[in-house]
Amino acid sequence: MFDRCLYFNVNALARIVNKQWAKAFLDFDMSPAHGYMLRVVLSHPGITQKQLAIELKLEKSTITRFVDALQKKRLVERKTAGIDGREQNIYPTNEALNIHQSLELKGDELYKQMLGAIGEKQLISLVEQLKQSEKSLK
Repeated sequence: MFDRCLYFNVNALARIVNKQWAKAFLDFDMSPAHGYMLRVVLSHPGITQKQLAIELKLEKSTITRFVDALQKKRLVERKTAGIDGREQNIYPTNEALNIHQSLELKGDELYKQMLGAIGEKQLISLVEQLKQSEKSLK
């Protein structure tokens, strides 16, 4: 019935992937989205919330909530910047630095799981098709 339905098939895949990622990030007591945000902050200390929104393709209000959650866990801190003091840069804390390598290894582990399940060529092709489709549908 839904063989040609993009909405149904993308969401079915997303549910499976989300379940696997959520289980993997239980080790860090955070959601996959928070984990990926933290990985970006660790890779780019001092990144702005606006830059995070662009990088993660999320709304600024979502970024604010995610930063709040990570700040509550003492994994990031905000520092005011800019002439008017309204811009905030996000920095990892020492606690975040302590789990940086483990987060990266978890990302590598998940990638390898997908390689094993889908195959390298298919995974690369799927990700590229998703990125291209996103651009086309904007």
